[in-house]
Amino acid sequence: MTLSTAKNTPAPAQEGGRRPLGLRADVRNLSLLGVLAALIAVGGITRPDEFLAGSNLQLVLTQASVIGVVTVGMTFVITSGGIDLSVGAIVALASVWATTVATQEFGFAGILFTAVLVGLGCGLVNGLLVAYGGMVPFIATLAMLASARGLALQITDGRTQIVTVDSVLDLGIPDAYLLGIPPLVLVFAAVTVAGWLVLNRTTFGRRTVAVGGNAEAARLAGIDVRRQRLYLYLLSGLCCGIAAFLLIILSGSGQNTNGNLYELDAIAAAIIGGTLLTGGRGTIVGSVLGVLVFTTITNIFALNNLQSDVQQIAKGAIIVAAVLVQRRTVRGGEG
Repeated sequence: MTLSTAKNTPAPAQEGGRRPLGLRADVRNLSLLGVLAALIAVGGITRPDEFLAGSNLQLVLTQASVIGVVTVGMTFVITSGGIDLSVGAIVALASVWATTVATQEFGFAGILFTAVLVGLGCGLVNGLLVAYGGMVPFIATLAMLASARGLALQITDGRTQIVTVDSVLDLGIPDAYLLGIPPLVLVFAAVTVAGWLVLNRTTFGRRTVAVGGNAEAARLAGIDVRRQRLYLYLLSGLCCGIAAFLLIILSGSGQNTNGNLYELDAIAAAIIGGTLLTGGRGTIVGSVLGVLVFTTITNIFALNNLQSDVQQIAKGAIIVAAVLVQRRTVRGGEG
């Protein structure tokens, strides 16, 4: 192949990052679909009447919606080479702040606005600490985790705050379903589509991948790396605020224990979906499939009355296997 021919050869298609073969992401996603199909088969065999019931499938999708929205934001952060350990605590803080008596007096709009505003506020603090404060993302977001959890506990004083706004509660009942689809699932779908478009079809997405791949090279190319990182943590905070509102609809309350271990679930879903922990490659489709896999596992364990510790062991094994596959894939791409 001549030099001119090589220059004119189009680069392979890619989703949110580099890969030698455009087919690699498709194979990965098909593998996740295979795992999901196998889990559905297991659920259908062990609890056919319960697992395959329409109400249970709606429940699985609804539960996946909350952590799924958080995972979309986490995918962007990890793609940029960062991490956000505070997402679960931010969801808790946003949910309890949005369900105080004073906030509920403003009705539906007040609850939604407060949840989103608290999420953005926490994301702003994380972004400023990481991008302009020079703090390591692990430390900055760990500090936010502790602070947000403490503030959520202080606001609630350990009590559950019951939502009394009918317009919010009505979104969680079957009468609000559109063609059998819960509103929370529709919101999750909208966030997923928006996240995919931003990551793969916009300058913002290309800058995110560039910063994660090589921050110094991105800076030399004219990208404001610090500002980009600030925007990414704002985006993660926004997703947490939306997820908090969905959780309020789902549970009809605000609790300081909300969002427990969401950070681990979101990171795990992104990893098994194909997003590199080292940054430079991210996939929204893979992350969503990862969320569905973990949510289905949780549902199957619950229906079969299996202990949660076994469930955590199974999740841990899946994460380890996914990371090992990732390392092998990256090495294969470099070879």
